[in-house]
Amino acid sequence: MRFAAVNFAFGFIVVLALALFYYWAAKMRKQALERFAQKELLNELLSCLDYRKRILKTSLMVLVVSLMLFALLRPQWGFHWEEVKRKGVDILIALDTSKSMLAEDVKPSRFQRSKLAIKDLVRNLKGDRIGLIAFSGSAFLQCPLTLDYGGFLLSLDNTGIDTIPKGGTSITSAIKEALRSYEGGQKKYKVLVVITDGEDHEGDPEQAAEEVKKEGIKIFCIGIGTKEGDLVPVTDETGQKSFLKDSQGNVVKSHLDEVSLQKVALKTGGVYVRATNAEFGLDLIYRERIAKMEKRELEAKMNKHYEERFQIFLWLALFLLIVEHFIGDRKITKGI
Repeated sequence: MRFAAVNFAFGFIVVLALALFYYWAAKMRKQALERFAQKELLNELLSCLDYRKRILKTSLMVLVVSLMLFALLRPQWGFHWEEVKRKGVDILIALDTSKSMLAEDVKPSRFQRSKLAIKDLVRNLKGDRIGLIAFSGSAFLQCPLTLDYGGFLLSLDNTGIDTIPKGGTSITSAIKEALRSYEGGQKKYKVLVVITDGEDHEGDPEQAAEEVKKEGIKIFCIGIGTKEGDLVPVTDETGQKSFLKDSQGNVVKSHLDEVSLQKVALKTGGVYVRATNAEFGLDLIYRERIAKMEKRELEAKMNKHYEERFQIFLWLALFLLIVEHFIGDRKITKGI
């Protein structure tokens, strides 16, 4: 026998409390009766009561509560094997790790808000494989496609602005890295979600999008930031905070470039969403587009399914409750 909900075991304190309450109530009742009349008269007045039946009724009520609590523990014995199939799509998240993602026009920053949105997405996944690509001037597969969501989140936590040594932003590199990761296999069930401020400094993302389209990969783009832009805060080696400057010493202001992201998404049949403080858009893309895509079987395994037996204890408790109802507390007198 095993129990599926052992956290309810503390409930047996209630059974002990109930038993103590019945004992205390009986003692108080006896003391009250002794104050009401003398012992000889009291015995005569109460001669029709059957104390054994009263004890039996009390015991049955304590037993009923015990059985109900036992049922809450969900006792199980016996099992059968059940085949469980997991279906889903492959989702690669390409996260921009360039310094421009430190801009705070989306709170707490573009980068931190993106990571929070990815974590929210993982909580809603039900069978899809997910992987992570970090990119700035180049791209790197931070976490291969996996069903181990805990391992993916660990890789995400270890991803920072300094993950990719090469500066700049190359969406093209991220797309090509996704193409290498998806190399081979069927030309469907494949998704790339690019999260960036869209300021591509090198390469041709539209040409790269044409290549992945041939492999059946859909690209969904999320642009994070504002058109007005924001300064990029940085911290130097001494811990002093300042703003990012270009090679001429001018302060850099990072703007969201939506046009290129829209073109990349549309080329592969995906969509573009602009992230805001109120709605990031990643959950929306998954719910409205990715979750409705054709899914393939990713994993099939045999699970041991234990048989629930709590019903036995509930029926027994109900039976004893009915029995208790029909037990009186008076002696049965036989006629002469």
